[in-house]
Amino acid sequence: MALLLSCCHSLRWAERVAAHRPYPTVDALLAAADEAGYDLSRADLDGALAAESSALPHPGAPPAARTALRAAHAAYESSFGHAFVISLDGVRPRERLDQVLAGIRSRLGNEPEEERVIAAEELRRLARGRLAFRLAEGLTPRRPEA
Repeated sequence: MALLLSCCHSLRWAERVAAHRPYPTVDALLAAADEAGYDLSRADLDGALAAESSALPHPGAPPAARTALRAAHAAYESSFGHAFVISLDGVRPRERLDQVLAGIRSRLGNEPEEERVIAAEELRRLARGRLAFRLAEGLTPRRPEA
Protein backbone atom coordinates (compact mmCIF):
# COMPACT_ATOMS: atom_id res chain seq x y z
CA MET A 1 0.00 0.00 0.00
CA ALA A 2 2.90 2.37 0.73
CA LEU A 3 4.13 2.04 -2.86
CA LEU A 4 0.70 2.97 -4.19
CA LEU A 5 0.36 5.92 -1.81
CA SER A 6 3.74 7.19 -3.00
CA CYS A 7 2.28 7.33 -6.52
CA CYS A 8 -0.98 9.09 -5.61
CA HIS A 9 -1.67 10.45 -2.15
CA SER A 10 -5.24 9.22 -2.08
CA LEU A 11 -6.12 6.34 0.21
CA ARG A 12 -9.23 5.62 -1.88
CA TRP A 13 -7.14 5.42 -5.06
CA ALA A 14 -4.60 3.11 -3.43
CA GLU A 15 -7.30 0.89 -1.93
CA ARG A 16 -9.11 0.60 -5.28
CA VAL A 17 -5.92 -0.38 -7.08
CA ALA A 18 -4.88 -2.84 -4.35
CA ALA A 19 -8.34 -4.41 -4.11
CA HIS A 20 -8.10 -6.12 -7.49
CA ARG A 21 -4.67 -7.68 -7.25
CA PRO A 22 -2.99 -9.73 -8.38
CA TYR A 23 -2.97 -8.26 -11.86
CA PRO A 24 -2.11 -10.55 -14.76
CA THR A 25 0.09 -7.94 -16.45
CA VAL A 26 1.66 -4.56 -15.80
CA ASP A 27 -0.68 -3.09 -18.43
CA ALA A 28 -3.68 -4.39 -16.48
CA LEU A 29 -2.34 -2.77 -13.30
CA LEU A 30 -1.77 0.55 -15.06
CA ALA A 31 -5.28 0.41 -16.55
CA ALA A 32 -6.69 -0.16 -13.06
CA ALA A 33 -4.67 2.78 -11.76
CA ASP A 34 -6.16 4.95 -14.51
CA GLU A 35 -9.67 3.80 -13.71
CA ALA A 36 -9.19 4.47 -10.00
CA GLY A 37 -7.95 7.96 -10.88
CA TYR A 38 -11.14 8.71 -12.78
CA ASP A 39 -13.23 7.68 -9.77
CA LEU A 40 -11.77 10.10 -7.20
CA SER A 41 -14.38 12.07 -5.32
CA ARG A 42 -13.95 15.81 -4.85
CA ALA A 43 -12.60 15.22 -1.33
CA ASP A 44 -10.23 12.49 -2.57
CA LEU A 45 -8.92 14.79 -5.27
CA ASP A 46 -8.53 17.67 -2.83
CA GLY A 47 -6.53 15.45 -0.48
CA ALA A 48 -4.32 14.09 -3.24
CA LEU A 49 -3.65 17.56 -4.64
CA ALA A 50 -2.91 18.93 -1.16
CA ALA A 51 -0.16 16.34 -0.76
CA GLU A 52 1.56 17.32 -4.01
CA SER A 53 4.40 19.82 -4.05
CA SER A 54 5.58 22.18 -6.73
CA ALA A 55 8.31 20.89 -9.00
CA LEU A 56 11.70 22.47 -8.52
CA PRO A 57 13.87 23.42 -11.48
CA HIS A 58 17.08 21.58 -12.24
CA PRO A 59 19.79 22.81 -9.84
CA GLY A 60 21.72 24.18 -12.80
CA ALA A 61 18.83 26.35 -14.00
CA PRO A 62 19.66 30.05 -14.29
CA PRO A 63 18.63 32.19 -11.30
CA ALA A 64 16.13 34.12 -13.43
CA ALA A 65 14.40 30.89 -14.42
CA ARG A 66 14.26 29.76 -10.79
CA THR A 67 12.72 33.12 -9.80
CA ALA A 68 10.18 32.93 -12.64
CA LEU A 69 9.19 29.41 -11.65
CA ARG A 70 8.76 30.33 -7.96
CA ALA A 71 6.58 33.31 -8.94
CA ALA A 72 4.49 31.21 -11.33
CA HIS A 73 3.96 28.49 -8.72
CA ALA A 74 2.97 31.09 -6.11
CA ALA A 75 0.44 32.67 -8.50
CA TYR A 76 -1.05 29.27 -9.33
CA GLU A 77 -1.29 28.17 -5.70
CA SER A 78 -2.86 31.49 -4.76
CA SER A 79 -5.48 31.09 -7.50
CA PHE A 80 -6.34 27.42 -7.04
CA GLY A 81 -5.28 26.51 -3.51
CA HIS A 82 -2.97 23.63 -4.38
CA ALA A 83 0.34 22.92 -6.08
CA PHE A 84 0.54 22.95 -9.85
CA VAL A 85 0.58 19.38 -11.17
CA ILE A 86 1.69 18.38 -14.63
CA SER A 87 2.92 15.13 -16.08
CA LEU A 88 6.19 15.56 -17.92
CA ASP A 89 6.41 12.01 -19.25
CA GLY A 90 8.07 12.12 -22.63
CA VAL A 91 9.40 15.67 -22.16
CA ARG A 92 13.17 16.00 -22.48
CA PRO A 93 14.87 17.15 -19.26
CA ARG A 94 16.17 20.36 -20.83
CA GLU A 95 12.63 21.26 -21.95
CA ARG A 96 10.88 20.60 -18.64
CA LEU A 97 11.30 24.05 -17.11
CA ASP A 98 9.83 25.71 -20.20
CA GLN A 99 6.99 23.15 -20.26
CA VAL A 100 6.12 23.81 -16.61
CA LEU A 101 6.23 27.59 -17.01
CA ALA A 102 4.10 27.45 -20.17
CA GLY A 103 1.65 25.10 -18.47
CA ILE A 104 1.23 27.32 -15.43
CA ARG A 105 0.83 30.43 -17.55
CA SER A 106 -1.77 28.83 -19.79
CA ARG A 107 -3.73 27.29 -16.92
CA LEU A 108 -3.77 30.40 -14.71
CA GLY A 109 -6.56 31.77 -16.91
CA ASN A 110 -8.82 28.78 -16.27
CA GLU A 111 -11.97 28.93 -14.22
CA PRO A 112 -11.65 26.92 -10.99
CA GLU A 113 -13.84 24.02 -12.15
CA GLU A 114 -12.11 23.82 -15.53
CA GLU A 115 -8.73 23.76 -13.78
CA ARG A 116 -9.97 21.11 -11.36
CA VAL A 117 -10.72 18.81 -14.30
CA ILE A 118 -7.29 19.45 -15.84
CA ALA A 119 -5.50 19.00 -12.50
CA ALA A 120 -7.36 15.71 -11.93
CA GLU A 121 -6.24 14.45 -15.35
CA GLU A 122 -2.64 15.51 -14.73
CA LEU A 123 -2.71 13.84 -11.31
CA ARG A 124 -4.00 10.64 -12.92
CA ARG A 125 -1.19 10.79 -15.48
CA LEU A 126 1.37 11.47 -12.73
CA ALA A 127 0.13 8.51 -10.67
CA ARG A 128 0.31 6.21 -13.69
CA GLY A 129 3.81 7.43 -14.57
CA ARG A 130 5.06 7.09 -11.01
CA LEU A 131 3.63 3.60 -10.73
CA ALA A 132 5.15 2.53 -14.05
CA PHE A 133 8.52 3.95 -12.98
CA ARG A 134 8.46 2.17 -9.62
CA LEU A 135 7.47 -1.09 -11.25
CA ALA A 136 10.27 -0.75 -13.80
CA GLU A 137 12.73 -0.05 -10.99
CA GLY A 138 11.62 -3.17 -9.19
CA LEU A 139 11.71 -5.30 -12.33
CA THR A 140 15.12 -4.16 -13.53
CA PRO A 141 17.83 -6.63 -12.55
CA ARG A 142 20.52 -5.00 -10.51
CA ARG A 143 24.14 -5.54 -11.37
CA PRO A 144 26.09 -7.38 -8.74
CA GLU A 145 28.63 -5.16 -7.08
CA ALA A 146 32.22 -6.03 -7.78
